[in-house]
Amino acid sequence: MLFELLAEPPDNATRYRFDAVAVKEPKFEIDGVFLPPEGDDPGIVYFCEVQFQKDERLYERLFGESLLYFYRNRDRFCDWQVVVIYPSRNLEQSTVYPYRSLLNGEQMHRIYLDELGEIEQLSIGLGMMVLTTLSQEAAPAAARSLLERVNQSSDDAQGNRGIIDLITTIMVYRFTQLSRVEVEAMLGLSLQETRVYQEAKAEGEQIGKERGRQEGRQEGRQEGRQEAGQTLVLRQLTRRLGELPEASKARIEGLAIEDLENLAEALLDFTTLADLMAWLEGERA
Repeated sequence: MLFELLAEPPDNATRYRFDAVAVKEPKFEIDGVFLPPEGDDPGIVYFCEVQFQKDERLYERLFGESLLYFYRNRDRFCDWQVVVIYPSRNLEQSTVYPYRSLLNGEQMHRIYLDELGEIEQLSIGLGMMVLTTLSQEAAPAAARSLLERVNQSSDDAQGNRGIIDLITTIMVYRFTQLSRVEVEAMLGLSLQETRVYQEAKAEGEQIGKERGRQEGRQEGRQEGRQEAGQTLVLRQLTRRLGELPEASKARIEGLAIEDLENLAEALLDFTTLADLMAWLEGERA
């Protein structure tokens, strides 16, 4: 009866099976959600996805997450919109037919950065987004052009500093094979005052501190192992040979861990103090 109601039922409608199914809700982590101001009338929630690699299940996940979140928070929002940002069209999901009405509707926005136009004609913000997609040959000139436009603007010094930080961060990660000096020369500025440099410096200092702590712990474990070895060997020797001369004790306490281990094996054959002295003389030789 269901298929009789449809204008275009499937050819195999008579072989369909009716069922009731349970759908378990997985835990979704939605990273790019833009929420309207609280306290105002219910506004529009925007879901943003930045997709720089091909994902053949992107739209299944994106629509599933977005609509479920909207469903759970229906009283807070009056509408929903989805924005997907691609570097180019060739990263689109191959099969989009099941989502044709959503993809072609007014609530879906697919942005292709390589189709926005020349960086010089775009706002600085959009220019930074396009900068992430440029080749290594074209990126330096484009970055310098953006930096020049930022430096010419004196409206918001703090905001300009943040924009410079973003541009330099993009370039540092685009040219990981270059040194700081080479990136500075490429951009025509000093990176020492930029956030990416300060973060890298702080990270390096933290790594240095952690390495020092690890070396300290390692040194402590090494010393503890050596002291335990000395105590054990001296106890075993005393049991076999009697009280040892202070000179012999001092020489044993000066042995490395490897030598202490060798002595622990050799002392099983000692019968007199002369055997110990001969072994120590052999180690010194």
